[in-house]
Amino acid sequence: MKYPLNVLVVGCGRMGSAHAKAYHEINEYNIVGLVSRNSESRVAVNKSLNADYKLFADFETALNETKPDVVSINTYSETHAEYAIKSFESGAHVFLEKPIAPTLKESADVIEAAKRYNRKLLVGYILHYHPSWNLFIAKAKALGKPLVMRLNLNQQTEGEIWTLHKKMLKSTSPIVDCGVHYVDLMCKMTKAKPVKVSAIGSRLSSEIAADMYNYGQLQVAFDDGSVGWYEAAWGPMISETAYFIKDVMGPKGSVSFLEKETDSENINSHTNGGILKIHYAEMGSNNKFIRKDKEIEMVEEPNHDLLCKYEQEYLLKVIKEDIDLSLHMSDAYSSLKIVLAADESIKEVYINKLNDFYNIS
Repeated sequence: MKYPLNVLVVGCGRMGSAHAKAYHEINEYNIVGLVSRNSESRVAVNKSLNADYKLFADFETALNETKPDVVSINTYSETHAEYAIKSFESGAHVFLEKPIAPTLKESADVIEAAKRYNRKLLVGYILHYHPSWNLFIAKAKALGKPLVMRLNLNQQTEGEIWTLHKKMLKSTSPIVDCGVHYVDLMCKMTKAKPVKVSAIGSRLSSEIAADMYNYGQLQVAFDDGSVGWYEAAWGPMISETAYFIKDVMGPKGSVSFLEKETDSENINSHTNGGILKIHYAEMGSNNKFIRKDKEIEMVEEPNHDLLCKYEQEYLLKVIKEDIDLSLHMSDAYSSLKIVLAADESIKEVYINKLNDFYNIS
């Protein structure tokens, strides 16, 4: 394959613009087009990059005209499967923002197409590239088994971000969109098989559809005895008290992030760990702790844009070295399977049935 790789960026919102910036800065990529149904968005990305990339409103037109080596898909999830499969058919590798697709069937179809056409599929699990989070996982693994994992990411949003979230809530809940990240972390920390999933949720705004919800919490149990919960919420009514809980307990102690940021709407606060606190459970004969807690300050953490650049640098490495992404795709599918089960539980029990109850009463 010749370098630089020609890349078509599809979707020019928050994630698409961040990835476009990464491709723009990496010499071995060449952007051949920006695709967005929103004309203002695609123009804005060009302006932010001080560039004059070709702009498209239609995906298929852009794909046929530019014939890219890589297609970067950063759209709402309902278009993921169609765009990814057509990209593979055209001969392109694909970077695909999470989740893979809204359903397991579509997700399986995407993975099958990547294998059939022998193309790379890298799903946007941005925390994989963050040194603080890799350290967090390593420290959690050292706590013994079973693990108790408590994770959340609640976002108090207004203005443009709340408008964005309302659009996303037409097809994807916070439990699915954000949950795939953190369920994936649970699976990496336990290296165990999930055996039970349950969930609760609530619709806290009349601005979203009656069959959707903007607050949810899932619970998952693993076959090694480990358990975890994940909580996610979007909207102007969401509390910022304890919005960033990243805490794992095991027989040997616990590890936690002590978040420094206080603005849950700030996208950089979603990945920055702040301070890593390690607690040691070992006690002496007097039942007193032997070791003091240790705090490690996460200095010089990569911001969101730099993490996106790390992702695209890894994609370049994957293509150059022909790295097998079978396990990566399988893990992405597995984490999606868990959050979709939770999503179904919420919609069936806590949305539909409760709405029926209120209508009757």
